[in-house]
Amino acid sequence: MPEIKPRLAELDPVWKRICDEAEEAVHAEPLLGGLMHSSLLHHAGFDDALAYRFAMKLSSGDMSEQLLREIADAAYADDPGLGRAARADLTAVYDRDPACHRYIQPILFFKGYQALQAYRVGHWLWRRGRQDMAYLVQMRVSECFGVDIHPAARMGQGIMIDHAHSIVIGETAVVGDNVSMLHSVTLGGTGKDDGDRHPKIGDGVLIGAGAKVLGNIHVGHCSRIAAGSVVLQDVPPCSTVAGVPARIVGEAGCDQPSVMMDHRLGGCGCSED
Repeated sequence: MPEIKPRLAELDPVWKRICDEAEEAVHAEPLLGGLMHSSLLHHAGFDDALAYRFAMKLSSGDMSEQLLREIADAAYADDPGLGRAARADLTAVYDRDPACHRYIQPILFFKGYQALQAYRVGHWLWRRGRQDMAYLVQMRVSECFGVDIHPAARMGQGIMIDHAHSIVIGETAVVGDNVSMLHSVTLGGTGKDDGDRHPKIGDGVLIGAGAKVLGNIHVGHCSRIAAGSVVLQDVPPCSTVAGVPARIVGEAGCDQPSVMMDHRLGGCGCSED
């Protein structure tokens, strides 16, 4: 009997949806045909498209598009977790950002998503002892997207960085799964001491715009940090902190603050009557 080949939608439904959306975008706006084909439709799979975008956005006189593409291709081929994390991040943006109506938007237009995927390649380089190349990626991500994530930092998956302008995440920072943060967030240190000096953010945390979390402190899972807060001490799980310096002002308000994206201190908008 002839071999029955599985359909693309069964192998990778995320990539199938991306391709369908790209085709629809070309039909609606033919002038974007070149972008849609070169960035998405020309490629055999999602990882290939991500590697292409990485190379196109970060190339410069210091490092050519071809060399960056080879680096990204090697990273995605070596570590399937990069592709899985990229899919989880993409779904997170689509689910949580009301301005995101299609899967193609973060890949093509949202610098928070693109910066995070580029960081992941830089982190892959760092873990393989290629620190100088990882620093180059960090520099180019900062220059291109205004997002500065040290390649040694550890980022989970299902992360949304909304707007993403002026994000800073330090060398020993750890960010858990399903975290949401807005622009101008800093996960930084408190001085010039070496060693483990940056925050550890638990799963499901929501970090508001302009919040600063400083020092080797722990933010418990499913907590909320209000916009503009300066957090200098540990935050218990499932709580809300606000102020300068931040203090506990109540519970998180719901089970999944990073998904609900409700920044109001009075609640999280997900309780049922």
